[in-house]
Amino acid sequence: MTAASAQPASVAEAIRRGLGDCTPAERKVGRVLLASYPSAGFETVAKLAARAGVSGPTVVRFANRLGYSGFPEFQQALRDDLDQRSASPLSIYDRAREAAGEQQQSPEGGVLERAAATTVQTVDATFRRLAPHDFDACVELLADAKGSVWLAGGRYSGLLARFLAQHLLQLRPRVAMLPDDPSTRAAVVAGLGRADALVVFDYRRYEESTRSLVEHVRAQRVPVVLFTDAWLSPIASEADVVVQSETTSASPFDAMTPALALVEAVIAGCLERLGDRATERMRRIERSASQLGLY
Repeated sequence: MTAASAQPASVAEAIRRGLGDCTPAERKVGRVLLASYPSAGFETVAKLAARAGVSGPTVVRFANRLGYSGFPEFQQALRDDLDQRSASPLSIYDRAREAAGEQQQSPEGGVLERAAATTVQTVDATFRRLAPHDFDACVELLADAKGSVWLAGGRYSGLLARFLAQHLLQLRPRVAMLPDDPSTRAAVVAGLGRADALVVFDYRRYEESTRSLVEHVRAQRVPVVLFTDAWLSPIASEADVVVQSETTSASPFDAMTPALALVEAVIAGCLERLGDRATERMRRIERSASQLGLY
């Protein structure tokens, strides 16, 4: 199955992927929904149509285009999405136990067996659903940015941001994590411009500070790459490139393995795109490390 044919994991993903098949009027509806996702989808047909500058029947046709029997079914799917987007590890755990109780049976196999199967399935689904265009755009932006590449993440995803930063720094100059210190971060962000690039990692439960950061740099015309989950961070409507990964795991905590696999693929893509520039830089770094007795 190709990325184009894989089943969308969320309503937001279905909207993003379906825009190319829409009429110009329907596309306006999709863009309004993504720009204010998911709140815009809970408005009445008439209000959403007015915001998009289209007719009411166009809004209904857009919902039909996505595979829903009508706008009420579309809104129910949005409610389900919102429930998933805001789910905490504890609520996920409670739901799993409740479902197991209703089925009156325990999950098959041991933890190790279940974790292995889930990880393989989740990583596979992540790569199947990733549009090649999004991957290529991510690699191009990170490899070719004329200025600096800055990275930021959340409580857990900050580990992924640091992993990507450390590897990118081996391949190209001017790569760094955004400082955690408030005054230093403010000073760095104030100096960003369109020659730079910002990479952010934002997974449920999405962090307001990350959203504020992206909104601020977009006003400065800084290109943004977003790594997020299947439900799409609210930042998705602001980002130039969105790279999604599945997060299903054998525990109530969202899996980071698929996201790490995508990060490693991006690193490989940047190395290939930079070619001799990257390998020569790596050689210089190795020589310096040896002369400094670092490794």
